[in-house]
Amino acid sequence: MQFHVDMKSSDDLTIGELAGRFGLATHVLRHWESEGLITPRRLPNGRRRYDFPDVVQVAMILRGKEAGLSLEDIRETVQAPDGAARRKVLRRHRDDLQQRIDRLQSAKSMIDHALDCKAPDVWECGVFRARIMALVPPA
Repeated sequence: MQFHVDMKSSDDLTIGELAGRFGLATHVLRHWESEGLITPRRLPNGRRRYDFPDVVQVAMILRGKEAGLSLEDIRETVQAPDGAARRKVLRRHRDDLQQRIDRLQSAKSMIDHALDCKAPDVWECGVFRARIMALVPPA
């Protein structure tokens, strides 16, 4: 997927402008800064200023959150010392994500069966009950 970013609109943004661009509250960016995820430059008066790399970083943080990563997971990825270390972290995150996807697909399959089941009530369906029982941990 390609996207075009107007560099002029990405240079020297205030915290309000950057937050507004992504539909975020400014306190979210302050929190991410305190967590070490973004590092805006500071003007002599202490005000934050964001440029294009910060815009990209915010987009990456949001994508990571959409993928179910915690801020700690994202920080670990961002702060990895080099490409090899970053790939190792990303492989682990990918594997965790795949496990979540597998669990969600299994849950969706159960719901699909319940919706298509010919039994008068899904609770009476032997297939559905067997799938539920497979989820019960042994005593």
